[in-house]
Amino acid sequence: MNDIHQGTPQRQEIHPLDAMAKASDNHRILLENDKVRVLDTWVAPGERTAVHAHQWPATLYVVSWSDFVRYDPDGNILLDSRNMTTKPPIGATLWAEPIGPHYVHNVGDTELRILAIEVK
Repeated sequence: MNDIHQGTPQRQEIHPLDAMAKASDNHRILLENDKVRVLDTWVAPGERTAVHAHQWPATLYVVSWSDFVRYDPDGNILLDSRNMTTKPPIGATLWAEPIGPHYVHNVGDTELRILAIEVK
């Protein structure tokens, strides 16, 4: 679907580790304009992404859930979803602040799939 308002998008400097530049095997742009970027993101069971970053805050929509571990580029654990007290159900919406350089390893049995509406 396209934006009904036409115009020239403003160019913003993109993070050198932007998800689309460094981890495009796990991210696809569904829509982008000067206000938002909508990403379809997925990580198969046992798979890990390349190191990448998300420079904008985002609303996340859970399409499917699987446990995962988020690491910094040096391999230090930033988040292990297995330690979460509750897991978001399919259809849940979450807020995420920008995420610096990291990679994600799906340690669960199903695909992790999230739609991210990044606010520029």
